[in-house]
Amino acid sequence: MWCVAELDEEYIRRMEDVLALYEKPLSEEEPVVCIDEKPVLLHRDIRAPKAARPGHVARRDYEYKRCGTANVFCGVEPKAGRHFPKPAATRSATEFADYLVEIVARYPEARTIHLVMDNLNTCGRKSLVKRYGEKLGGLLWNRFTVHYTPKHGSWLNQAEIEVSLLSRQCLGQRRIGDLSALRREVHAWERRINRDRTTIDWKFTRKQARRKLHYSITRARY
Repeated sequence: MWCVAELDEEYIRRMEDVLALYEKPLSEEEPVVCIDEKPVLLHRDIRAPKAARPGHVARRDYEYKRCGTANVFCGVEPKAGRHFPKPAATRSATEFADYLVEIVARYPEARTIHLVMDNLNTCGRKSLVKRYGEKLGGLLWNRFTVHYTPKHGSWLNQAEIEVSLLSRQCLGQRRIGDLSALRREVHAWERRINRDRTTIDWKFTRKQARRKLHYSITRARY
């Protein structure tokens, strides 16, 4: 079980909201998209790894060159098996705003896009308005119905599972030296995982939350 912060009314309200959203059936008109971020350390080999003999692991020198950092925005529509990773130089408000525009473009026919994310300083309307102006930024923000996870409740964001998949299946223990190489690797992984329509089977419900975390709905003053 995850480490859960003290349950106050705000925590319960946000948790119940996110879990209620996850319990809804798959909908093309109201897709549910979870997003998170994965910081990446860029390292380049000083000496090229030696090719492996059959049945052996390739040998890699312990020395490497630090090449800065990058960021991967990780988005997933869990029940549909749609994945939207995007490598970027930083996790700035500008990069975040551009990423949201790409999410909007994926769902041109949706009535609204339910967006689950952590309540970080860049994850809000202000980022879109700063990037695209009040009118266009506001219109883009209005395409979303936003569901913030509670403070210390990022375990409720299914995009954390997406980050884990990216880390294990794509990044692994390899050294990636620059943003261009990171983009190539992530885009190749994106094609594979979307081809396979890999879904996330979320099991934790509101009923289970109330039982395991020992609270009642009346405590949250619903």
